[in-house]
Amino acid sequence: MTMLCVPILVDSPEQGLRLAAEARDGGADLVELRLDTYYTGDDDAVQIPAIISLISQCPLPCITTCRPVLEGGHYGGPDAARIALYQRLGSAAGPGEVPPRYIDCELATYARSASSRQSVNLAVEHPAQASGNSTGLILSTHNFQTRPPDLIRQIEAMLKEPATRVVKVAYFARSIRDNIELLDLAAELRREHGKASIMLGMGPFGLMSRVLAPKFGALLTFAALRRDEQTAPGQPILRELTEDYRFSAISESTKVYGIVGWPVEHSLSPMVHNAGFEAVSHDGVYLPMPIAGGEVGSYESFKGTLLDFIEHASLDFAGCSVTIPHKENLVALAREMTEAGDTRWHLDRLSQACNAANTLTVRRDARGAAVRLDVTNTDGPGFISALIPAVGEVAGRDVVILGAGGTARAIAAALLLEGARVWIINRTPARADELAASLDAALGGGRPIARTDVSALARLAPAAVVNCTSLGMRGGPGPDRCPLDEQVLPTLPSKCVIADCVYRPVQTPLLRAAQAIGLPTLDGVGMFVEQAAMQFAQWTGTPAPRGLFERTVREVAG
Repeated sequence: MTMLCVPILVDSPEQGLRLAAEARDGGADLVELRLDTYYTGDDDAVQIPAIISLISQCPLPCITTCRPVLEGGHYGGPDAARIALYQRLGSAAGPGEVPPRYIDCELATYARSASSRQSVNLAVEHPAQASGNSTGLILSTHNFQTRPPDLIRQIEAMLKEPATRVVKVAYFARSIRDNIELLDLAAELRREHGKASIMLGMGPFGLMSRVLAPKFGALLTFAALRRDEQTAPGQPILRELTEDYRFSAISESTKVYGIVGWPVEHSLSPMVHNAGFEAVSHDGVYLPMPIAGGEVGSYESFKGTLLDFIEHASLDFAGCSVTIPHKENLVALAREMTEAGDTRWHLDRLSQACNAANTLTVRRDARGAAVRLDVTNTDGPGFISALIPAVGEVAGRDVVILGAGGTARAIAAALLLEGARVWIINRTPARADELAASLDAALGGGRPIARTDVSALARLAPAAVVNCTSLGMRGGPGPDRCPLDEQVLPTLPSKCVIADCVYRPVQTPLLRAAQAIGLPTLDGVGMFVEQAAMQFAQWTGTPAPRGLFERTVREVAG
């Protein structure tokens, strides 16, 4: 079973014990006592007995390490004192003394000299000794900048040491594709060498290696008690792993889903879908999957990552949500692969019409091979499902869309397929004209879609006005801005529904302005829930728990 380990930067024995008890109560299996913030190497008469007492009283089994500055730690004293500390801790056998479960020593330290190796070996269980020590050795390597160019050579060096119980690798992930290497290494070390491992990607791209550690048989993963107590960049907090990602339920059979986009760290989709998986007992986990966009080569990065995930049988990648800026990239990939003769790819009509998709569903055979890849767009149908209860049928009615981006394209196409008359308003009229022309051509012509401007709203008397821009979004370019001049709102029919696709916050400047003059409104939560529910059903074959989805979003979005 893969364990959850909470790292503790020890300032004092009392603080270490308090945080270890908190970790135990939060669901951790063991703690890592980082002694490099406490041990100085020049006051052994006081510090070593205090450390032994801390380990002996610790409410959870522990890993101990004293990480030097060169490996991202805080210890700056002499190496000899640090190694002597390890030897004393591993041989703790006095009355009431308990040795640590593991000692973590860096490969560079261990290999630096014969005396260092000999001293560490005296502190740990070793095939060539008969000391009876129960402490195991974790040999580790850390790189806070990038993947080490000699990574495989370092791992081979660790495996050659008879004392090595656990191989640990932590490096700063360059992209989410690095997670595949780390997870594969964990599985290979267990399968080929019978060796336990800790394989971690640091930074914003490394979360997958941490959450999926149980799926690939790693010994443990680290989780901080609080955000400000992280000991490595990108380290999740304990509550996220236990509650949001349901870490204890992840196994070799767990299917992997995620949200692909840039950025995605603030997305509510992981929280919503993971809660849904738990509610219907679906063996799946949903993760943020950041793929950089808006730069040269972003399509190639998107393509390479997605294809790697699809073709990796043991990952069990079963589908993903796709958000900005990759919705058009998903359609482009499906078309490219189909044109190259890959018949597994299937594009739905809406995705073809609007040239954007937000959902990939991967079907696999019994051996884990991907046999069907469905690319769909649930943004448009999700919005229609949320809108119809507010306005009734949309066929033959006028709907005004504010914006001309990916969301506007999907909603406009879905409305046109339902028989509505669609009008586009955009701050750049040429983009609105381009959207209208492309949708008209994609849907075979003859459908009522055109660009208009704000002055024509009163004459149109629309059934709904829909904000598809990011104005009003928390953290966006204009969080306090209203996408429609408030002087225009009173000219609209009293039953015109003002809808906003923004859901963070739930009450946007546009909705507040409309409500102030009595116009009916539709917030973005409904569309978010409906499109997510459609994705969920495609992936699981089970109706989504819509009530749970909505409660979760409204509670968090504010």
